[in-house]
Amino acid sequence: MPNEQTSVPLFASGEVLTAANMNISAGTGVPVFATTVTRDAAFGGTSEKVLAEGQLCYLSSTNVVQYYDGAAWATVGPASAGGLTLITAQTIGTAVGFATVAGAFSSTYDNYKVVVSGGTASVNDSQLASTLGATATGYYMSYSGVTYATSAATLVANNNASSWTRAGSGFTNGLDANFELVSPNLAKTTFITGAIISAGSARTYAGYLDNTTQYTAFTLTPDGGTLTGGTIYVYGYAKA
Repeated sequence: MPNEQTSVPLFASGEVLTAANMNISAGTGVPVFATTVTRDAAFGGTSEKVLAEGQLCYLSSTNVVQYYDGAAWATVGPASAGGLTLITAQTIGTAVGFATVAGAFSSTYDNYKVVVSGGTASVNDSQLASTLGATATGYYMSYSGVTYATSAATLVANNNASSWTRAGSGFTNGLDANFELVSPNLAKTTFITGAIISAGSARTYAGYLDNTTQYTAFTLTPDGGTLTGGTIYVYGYAKA
């Protein structure tokens, strides 16, 4: 796409401002990036603008306008009546013990979908626990499914646990999570539903967090080892 750029330049005192410099973003008025990857790489480097609250951008991969709220990128539009809107796509770091998505939930949406894909786990068949904010108690969840080899039932439960212990999976050749959250930013009970894959079985799950805290962030933590790469996508369900 002709308008896409890969940096947001910062000019020094006395520097000559060329026509090429002016043309970088003159076509749209805001920086245009191909993906969230090129967007994130365009700020904070040598001779690049420092990312700050109020920054705007356009993503051609998803055809949305985003703004930076000081902690995370959020989507302005286009409106997605009756459907899903991408709120943020956060890349997991290298050999990290956990991944926190700040600014994931707000009053703009009541309900959310979280998908994790790509990347790797250092421990094969590890489980990804999920927590909201800094809360480390009150998580309830039941898991049910079958083992691949024998079709035997597999049942697991969380009872007032410190996290939803099996919200996703980590393998040495990929990460996986796919769950929905109901009312995490409302002063209501937060509910979760989803599915988990392991080396021995597949299970669906449902549960809740026993409080009425209004959350803006969540964290995924492997039960062993570290995570590298991959992307955490957060979508909001349109209210109308």
